[in-house]
Amino acid sequence: MKLARIAVLAAAGVAIAVFAGVFQPSGASSAPGDPASGGITVLGTGSANVTPDRASFAFGTVSQAQTANAALAASSQAVARVIAALKRTGVAQADIQTADVSLSPRMNENGNDIIGYTASNIVTATIRKLGNAGDVVDAAVGAGANQVSGPNLVASDQDAAYRSALKAAVAQARTKADTLASASGSTLGKITAIVEVGGGGVPPMPLGARDAALPIEPGTQKIEASVTVTFAIA
Repeated sequence: MKLARIAVLAAAGVAIAVFAGVFQPSGASSAPGDPASGGITVLGTGSANVTPDRASFAFGTVSQAQTANAALAASSQAVARVIAALKRTGVAQADIQTADVSLSPRMNENGNDIIGYTASNIVTATIRKLGNAGDVVDAAVGAGANQVSGPNLVASDQDAAYRSALKAAVAQARTKADTLASASGSTLGKITAIVEVGGGGVPPMPLGARDAALPIEPGTQKIEASVTVTFAIA
Protein backbone atom coordinates (compact mmCIF):
# COMPACT_ATOMS: atom_id res chain seq x y z
CA MET A 1 0.00 0.00 0.00
CA LYS A 2 2.86 2.38 0.76
CA LEU A 3 4.31 1.74 -2.67
CA ALA A 4 0.95 2.52 -4.29
CA ARG A 5 0.61 5.73 -2.29
CA ILE A 6 4.12 6.84 -3.29
CA ALA A 7 3.31 6.20 -6.96
CA VAL A 8 0.13 8.28 -6.70
CA LEU A 9 2.00 11.16 -5.06
CA ALA A 10 4.71 11.04 -7.75
CA ALA A 11 2.11 11.20 -10.53
CA ALA A 12 0.44 14.14 -8.84
CA GLY A 13 3.78 15.92 -8.63
CA VAL A 14 4.36 15.45 -12.37
CA ALA A 15 0.88 16.80 -13.13
CA ILE A 16 1.50 19.87 -10.96
CA ALA A 17 4.80 20.50 -12.75
CA VAL A 18 3.10 20.23 -16.13
CA PHE A 19 0.31 22.63 -15.20
CA ALA A 20 2.84 25.01 -13.69
CA GLY A 21 4.61 25.11 -17.05
CA VAL A 22 1.36 25.69 -18.88
CA PHE A 23 0.30 28.57 -16.68
CA GLN A 24 3.70 30.18 -16.43
CA PRO A 25 3.39 33.93 -17.27
CA SER A 26 4.54 34.66 -20.81
CA GLY A 27 6.81 37.43 -19.60
CA ALA A 28 8.66 35.24 -17.16
CA SER A 29 11.46 34.60 -19.68
CA SER A 30 12.08 35.82 -23.20
CA ALA A 31 14.49 34.94 -25.94
CA PRO A 32 16.83 37.68 -27.17
CA GLY A 33 15.05 39.93 -29.66
CA ASP A 34 11.60 39.04 -28.28
CA PRO A 35 9.54 42.20 -27.67
CA ALA A 36 8.93 41.01 -24.09
CA SER A 37 12.68 41.30 -23.37
CA GLY A 38 12.61 45.02 -24.16
CA GLY A 39 13.48 46.98 -27.26
CA ILE A 40 12.28 49.61 -29.69
CA THR A 41 10.58 48.75 -32.99
CA VAL A 42 10.11 51.50 -35.55
CA LEU A 43 9.10 51.86 -39.20
CA GLY A 44 11.60 53.54 -41.49
CA THR A 45 10.99 54.77 -45.04
CA GLY A 46 13.41 55.91 -47.70
CA SER A 47 13.37 56.90 -51.35
CA ALA A 48 15.61 57.47 -54.34
CA ASN A 49 14.91 59.26 -57.62
CA VAL A 50 15.70 57.74 -61.00
CA THR A 51 15.33 58.92 -64.59
CA PRO A 52 13.58 56.38 -66.85
CA ASP A 53 15.59 55.38 -69.91
CA ARG A 54 13.39 52.59 -71.30
CA ALA A 55 9.79 52.41 -72.48
CA SER A 56 7.41 49.60 -73.34
CA PHE A 57 4.34 49.84 -75.56
CA ALA A 58 1.51 47.44 -76.31
CA PHE A 59 0.48 47.10 -79.97
CA GLY A 60 -2.70 45.30 -80.96
CA THR A 61 -4.47 44.22 -84.10
CA VAL A 62 -8.21 43.55 -84.33
CA SER A 63 -9.70 41.60 -87.24
CA GLN A 64 -13.21 40.47 -88.07
CA ALA A 65 -14.42 37.57 -90.25
CA GLN A 66 -17.41 35.29 -90.62
CA THR A 67 -15.62 32.27 -89.13
CA ALA A 68 -13.40 31.95 -86.07
CA ASN A 69 -10.53 30.47 -88.08
CA ALA A 70 -10.62 33.28 -90.59
CA ALA A 71 -10.68 35.95 -87.87
CA LEU A 72 -7.72 34.38 -86.06
CA ALA A 73 -5.79 33.99 -89.30
CA ALA A 74 -6.35 37.63 -90.25
CA SER A 75 -5.29 38.83 -86.80
CA SER A 76 -2.20 36.61 -86.83
CA GLN A 77 -1.13 37.90 -90.22
CA ALA A 78 -1.65 41.49 -89.10
CA VAL A 79 0.37 41.10 -85.91
CA ALA A 80 3.13 39.31 -87.85
CA ARG A 81 3.48 42.44 -89.99
CA VAL A 82 3.63 44.57 -86.84
CA ILE A 83 6.35 42.37 -85.33
CA ALA A 84 8.39 42.56 -88.55
CA ALA A 85 8.08 46.35 -88.52
CA LEU A 86 9.23 46.49 -84.87
CA LYS A 87 12.31 44.45 -85.70
CA ARG A 88 13.16 46.70 -88.63
CA THR A 89 13.27 49.68 -86.26
CA GLY A 90 15.82 47.90 -84.08
CA VAL A 91 13.64 46.31 -81.39
CA ALA A 92 15.29 43.01 -80.43
CA GLN A 93 13.43 39.70 -80.63
CA ALA A 94 13.93 39.24 -76.88
CA ASP A 95 12.12 42.55 -76.25
CA ILE A 96 8.96 41.55 -78.15
CA GLN A 97 6.39 39.42 -76.33
CA THR A 98 2.84 38.24 -76.99
CA ALA A 99 0.62 39.69 -74.28
CA ASP A 100 -2.87 38.56 -75.26
CA VAL A 101 -4.78 36.63 -77.94
CA SER A 102 -8.58 36.71 -77.85
CA LEU A 103 -11.53 35.56 -79.95
CA SER A 104 -15.15 36.52 -79.43
CA PRO A 105 -18.37 36.02 -81.42
CA ARG A 106 -20.33 38.91 -82.91
CA MET A 107 -24.07 38.65 -82.41
CA ASN A 108 -26.96 40.07 -84.39
CA GLU A 109 -29.11 42.88 -83.06
CA ASN A 110 -31.39 40.46 -81.23
CA GLY A 111 -28.42 38.74 -79.63
CA ASN A 112 -29.62 35.26 -80.60
CA ASP A 113 -27.47 34.48 -83.62
CA ILE A 114 -23.72 34.60 -84.34
CA ILE A 115 -22.97 36.62 -87.46
CA GLY A 116 -19.17 36.54 -87.24
CA TYR A 117 -16.09 36.65 -85.03
CA THR A 118 -13.63 39.26 -83.78
CA ALA A 119 -10.03 38.28 -83.06
CA SER A 120 -7.35 40.40 -81.43
CA ASN A 121 -3.67 39.92 -80.87
CA ILE A 122 -1.52 42.13 -78.65
CA VAL A 123 2.27 42.24 -78.41
CA THR A 124 4.45 44.34 -76.13
CA ALA A 125 7.75 45.87 -77.20
CA THR A 126 10.47 47.27 -74.96
CA ILE A 127 12.34 50.23 -76.42
CA ARG A 128 15.75 50.62 -74.81
CA LYS A 129 16.37 54.10 -76.20
CA LEU A 130 13.61 56.61 -75.53
CA GLY A 131 14.65 58.67 -78.52
CA ASN A 132 13.53 55.84 -80.80
CA ALA A 133 10.02 55.60 -79.34
CA GLY A 134 8.37 57.80 -81.95
CA ASP A 135 9.85 55.86 -84.87
CA VAL A 136 8.85 52.54 -83.31
CA VAL A 137 5.24 53.60 -82.75
CA ASP A 138 4.99 55.05 -86.26
CA ALA A 139 6.32 51.82 -87.76
CA ALA A 140 3.91 49.64 -85.78
CA VAL A 141 0.89 51.73 -86.73
CA GLY A 142 1.99 51.86 -90.33
CA ALA A 143 2.23 48.05 -90.34
CA GLY A 144 -1.37 47.66 -89.19
CA ALA A 145 -1.48 48.07 -85.40
CA ASN A 146 -4.88 49.63 -84.65
CA GLN A 147 -4.51 49.57 -80.87
CA VAL A 148 -1.61 51.31 -79.09
CA SER A 149 -1.14 51.83 -75.37
CA GLY A 150 1.77 53.06 -73.28
CA PRO A 151 4.37 53.91 -72.52
CA ASN A 152 5.39 52.19 -69.34
CA LEU A 153 8.59 54.04 -68.46
CA VAL A 154 11.25 52.14 -66.54
CA ALA A 155 14.76 52.96 -65.34
CA SER A 156 17.41 50.35 -66.07
CA ASP A 157 19.09 51.07 -62.72
CA GLN A 158 15.88 50.62 -60.71
CA ASP A 159 17.33 47.81 -58.57
CA ALA A 160 20.31 49.94 -57.53
CA ALA A 161 17.95 52.81 -56.67
CA TYR A 162 15.83 50.48 -54.53
CA ARG A 163 18.90 49.37 -52.59
CA SER A 164 19.71 53.02 -51.93
CA ALA A 165 16.15 53.56 -50.73
CA LEU A 166 16.51 50.60 -48.35
CA LYS A 167 19.65 52.12 -46.84
CA ALA A 168 17.84 55.42 -46.38
CA ALA A 169 14.93 53.60 -44.72
CA VAL A 170 17.23 51.91 -42.19
CA ALA A 171 18.94 55.23 -41.47
CA GLN A 172 15.59 56.90 -40.82
CA ALA A 173 14.56 54.03 -38.56
CA ARG A 174 17.75 54.48 -36.52
CA THR A 175 17.11 58.21 -36.15
CA LYS A 176 13.55 57.61 -34.96
CA ALA A 177 14.62 54.89 -32.53
CA ASP A 178 17.42 57.06 -31.13
CA THR A 179 14.89 59.83 -30.46
CA LEU A 180 12.57 57.41 -28.66
CA ALA A 181 15.41 55.95 -26.61
CA SER A 182 16.64 59.39 -25.60
CA ALA A 183 13.15 60.50 -24.60
CA SER A 184 12.75 57.42 -22.41
CA GLY A 185 16.16 57.75 -20.77
CA SER A 186 17.48 54.61 -22.46
CA THR A 187 20.54 53.88 -24.55
CA LEU A 188 20.02 52.57 -28.05
CA GLY A 189 21.71 49.25 -28.74
CA LYS A 190 22.33 47.12 -31.79
CA ILE A 191 19.74 46.07 -34.35
CA THR A 192 18.10 42.77 -33.43
CA ALA A 193 15.68 42.40 -36.36
CA ILE A 194 14.89 43.97 -39.74
CA VAL A 195 11.81 43.21 -41.85
CA GLU A 196 11.37 44.59 -45.37
CA VAL A 197 7.88 45.98 -45.89
CA GLY A 198 6.57 45.74 -49.44
CA GLY A 199 8.46 46.51 -52.62
CA GLY A 200 9.58 49.57 -54.52
CA GLY A 201 7.45 49.52 -57.64
CA VAL A 202 6.69 52.66 -59.58
CA PRO A 203 3.54 53.44 -61.59
CA PRO A 204 3.64 53.78 -65.38
CA MET A 205 4.33 57.30 -66.60
CA PRO A 206 1.71 58.94 -68.83
CA LEU A 207 2.28 59.38 -72.53
CA GLY A 208 3.50 62.90 -73.27
CA ALA A 209 2.59 63.05 -76.96
CA ARG A 210 2.03 66.50 -78.38
CA ASP A 211 2.42 65.93 -82.11
CA ALA A 212 3.07 63.25 -84.71
CA ALA A 213 6.72 62.95 -83.61
CA LEU A 214 5.47 61.45 -80.34
CA PRO A 215 8.04 62.96 -77.95
CA ILE A 216 8.53 61.13 -74.65
CA GLU A 217 9.39 63.16 -71.56
CA PRO A 218 10.97 60.76 -69.04
CA GLY A 219 10.81 63.03 -65.99
CA THR A 220 11.83 61.32 -62.75
CA GLN A 221 10.42 58.46 -60.75
CA LYS A 222 10.58 57.94 -57.01
CA ILE A 223 11.60 54.49 -55.78
CA GLU A 224 10.41 53.91 -52.21
CA ALA A 225 11.32 51.34 -49.58
CA SER A 226 10.05 50.63 -46.07
CA VAL A 227 11.51 48.51 -43.26
CA THR A 228 10.54 47.62 -39.73
CA VAL A 229 13.62 47.65 -37.48
CA THR A 230 13.94 46.48 -33.88
CA PHE A 231 16.73 47.86 -31.69
CA ALA A 232 17.89 46.63 -28.32
CA ILE A 233 17.94 49.18 -25.49
CA ALA A 234 19.89 49.40 -22.25
